[in-house]
Amino acid sequence: RYDAGKDGFIDLMELKLMMEKLGAPQTHLGLKNMIKEVDEDLDSKLSFREFLLIFRKAAAGELQEDSGLHALARLSEIDVSTEGVKGAKNFFEAKAQAINEASRFEEEIKAEQEEKKKQAEELKQRKAAFKELQSTF
Repeated sequence: RYDAGKDGFIDLMELKLMMEKLGAPQTHLGLKNMIKEVDEDLDSKLSFREFLLIFRKAAAGELQEDSGLHALARLSEIDVSTEGVKGAKNFFEAKAQAINEASRFEEEIKAEQEEKKKQAEELKQRKAAFKELQSTF
């Protein structure tokens, strides 16, 4: 869900957006350190395997308490070792879908608010035009 480039990896900007959507925003340096901590192939991106490594390290207690990876692992409610890779994948896809639905709802509310503003502006313009016509009589 967070792989916007659809290349099979989560890069720095995608990780930034993911952490913001999950409610745990990180600094640029913090994001770089998150990737660096689990980046086995040193490509500065997270593969699915490296992503799962976050949860393995969290279960083993290998993550620092104040790290972004620890925050990410704490945000999840799934144990990858018991659920397996497919279970984790389904869990995260469901989480992302719920977040997307919430943002869609927010977009609908904003659209309604903008429509109301537009209607109010049109009403104001019509009243001004009517007063102008009325003053000519």
